[in-house]
Amino acid sequence: MAAERDLELMERWERAARGWSARADEIRDFGMPVSAWMIDQLRLQPGQRVLELAAGPGDTGFMAAELVAPGGTLISTDAAAPMVEVARERASKLGVENVEFRQLDLQWIDLDTASVDAVLCRWGLMFAADPGAALQEVRRVLRPGGRAALAVWAEPERNPWATIPTRALVELGHVEPPDPDAPGMFALADSQRLHELVEGAGFLDVFVEPLELERRDGGVDAYLQETTDLSQPFAEARARLSEEEWGEVARRIGELVAPFAAEDGTVRFPACSFGVAAGS
Repeated sequence: MAAERDLELMERWERAARGWSARADEIRDFGMPVSAWMIDQLRLQPGQRVLELAAGPGDTGFMAAELVAPGGTLISTDAAAPMVEVARERASKLGVENVEFRQLDLQWIDLDTASVDAVLCRWGLMFAADPGAALQEVRRVLRPGGRAALAVWAEPERNPWATIPTRALVELGHVEPPDPDAPGMFALADSQRLHELVEGAGFLDVFVEPLELERRDGGVDAYLQETTDLSQPFAEARARLSEEEWGEVARRIGELVAPFAAEDGTVRFPACSFGVAAGS
C-alpha cells in the first residue's frame, strides 16, 4: 500500500510540473519570506557545496548558488524528473551557471557521506513516507559543522488558501476527507513533533520558527485557476465533475473565500510555514 501511495504521489508531481513551470514566478514571490529565512540560516560562504532537495522550480537554491560563488556549487534535485527539467530551464533563463541537476529522492540521497556543506528543503519533507529516514539521510550527507534549513507547512487552520478547495469538495461529497496520517501538506504541522524528528536524526542546535506569509490572488477565478494549475489532486477532482457539479463547487469556494476578499475583488489569504534550522 505504501509503495502504491508513493508511486501515485510521484506521478502527481510529474503531472504538476507543467503548471509549476508556468507559475514559477508566482511560486517564487509567494515563498520568498521563507526562502530568504532559510538562506540566512545556512551562513553560506564562497566555495561551499549546497544541496537542495525537492527543489521544484529551484529558486531557493538559486539564491544559495549566488552566495557560494565563486568556486561553490549548488546541487539542485527533485524526485520527479520533469521538475528537474523545470529547474534546469529556469536556471538557464536566469543565468545561474554554478549548478548541477540530479533526480534524487530525499529519502535515499545518492551522494557520499559528508559531501555537502549545507542542505535546503523547502516544503518537501512532509511528503516523505518516512520523514525521519529522510532527515537521517540529510544528516548523513552533511559535513561536520554543516547546516540544514528546512520548511514545512504549519497547521491547516493557519493556511486557509490551501484548505478551502478540499473543504468544498468534501462538503459536497466529491472527495473523502484527507487522511491526517498520510504524507501530505500538513503531515508535519505539529511543531513539537517536527522538532523531535530533527533532533532524533542527530542534528544539533535545532530550532523551529513560524514564518508568516500572504497569498494574493486577483479574485476567486484567478485563485481557482492557480489552484488547478498547481494542485494535481484538485485538478483531478475537477476533471471528474460535470459542469453543474463544478458550478456548485466554485460557488462554495467563493463563499469560503469571501472573508478574505477586498472590496475590489482581490483576495489575500494568511499563510504560515515552519522554518527549521539545525547544525550537524
